[in-house]
Amino acid sequence: MQHYNYIFTGGGLAALLTLYHFLEDPFFKDSSILILDQEIKNSNDRTWCFWDSSSLFDKQSEKIWLKAWFKDNTHTQQMLLHPYRYKKLRSSTFYQFIYNLAKQHPNVHFAHQKVIDVTELGTHCTVKTNIQLYTCNRVFNSIYNPDWVASQTKFPLVQQHFIGWVVQTKEAVFTENCPTFMDFSIKQKGNTRFMYVLPNTKNEALIEYTLFSKDLLPKEEYEQAITHYLNDLGVQHFEILEKEQGNIPMTCYPFWKHNTANIIHIGSAGGWTKASTGYTFKNAYKKAKKLSTFSKSNSDFRQFHTKNKFWFYDLLLIDILHQNNKVGNQIFSALFHDGKVALIFKFLDEETSLWEDLQVINKCPKGIFIKALWNRIFKSF
Repeated sequence: MQHYNYIFTGGGLAALLTLYHFLEDPFFKDSSILILDQEIKNSNDRTWCFWDSSSLFDKQSEKIWLKAWFKDNTHTQQMLLHPYRYKKLRSSTFYQFIYNLAKQHPNVHFAHQKVIDVTELGTHCTVKTNIQLYTCNRVFNSIYNPDWVASQTKFPLVQQHFIGWVVQTKEAVFTENCPTFMDFSIKQKGNTRFMYVLPNTKNEALIEYTLFSKDLLPKEEYEQAITHYLNDLGVQHFEILEKEQGNIPMTCYPFWKHNTANIIHIGSAGGWTKASTGYTFKNAYKKAKKLSTFSKSNSDFRQFHTKNKFWFYDLLLIDILHQNNKVGNQIFSALFHDGKVALIFKFLDEETSLWEDLQVINKCPKGIFIKALWNRIFKSF
């Protein structure tokens, strides 16, 4: 039976970002680390985008934009993002970057096995796969358990689900230096629906049809929506170069309550996704960095999580989207209508002061949020 200091069950974004911080810190150079995942991650299975004012992953980013479009039924706004920049990172590039970095560290090992069970035994943990049994000091689990959310009603779940195509068009219809952050001009059909466009050139872009809603759609409906959107742009002939799809859980469910002294749930399994937007990469990066620091000095993972005011703000928005899904368009349009995005990005990064929070809140439709607050009071949070 092999023993490791740390085992990651699941080798997705959260695990690799946490591993990245471990590899950057000499403290962990003598710690044995195992990453278990049944998949070999060597394809571009998703695209991550994030805003940032530093040089974080600049070298790995395929595109970096200084401005972006926001659109709805009443106006089109080109937003200047300064001091932020919007970065596009292909998952295949990120995976290869982390794998190449890990190869320089003989204490890091990967195994392509399916995790079946993880058990806390007080002094150590066991991890059972379809092939063998491991022991370790600590486990970082990123395998999402949907039953935790489904078995309760206090904290609703909204899905962020999408299908995206990278298309090559004969017509030059895309603005290469300006992505479309959200386009709400499409039919909402009682939901919160928007198009997301990341142009590589005037003739090539990733287009995602995205919804914030309770239920998923038939695959054909996403694909028909993308085709109609391209037709409305004036595109008659196009080739699909790549496809991707995803479903991100948006919820304020307290995943951290399932942590034990030696097992911590990370990524979507630990509530690391920004609940109000579904944005994952930047939030996971910050959580992973915090977890790396925490792991050096604290022996009990139950003490890792801290609840803050932003958790409550997210909770109200999820309540709204769950009860009255069609108003998402109205809320996001109010936030981005004036094109001044620096404060909004800072707020979504959970870095604003209370005074700045009030400025953001003042942009939002008041009646919708007052009603949500009143209803939430009776649920005792």
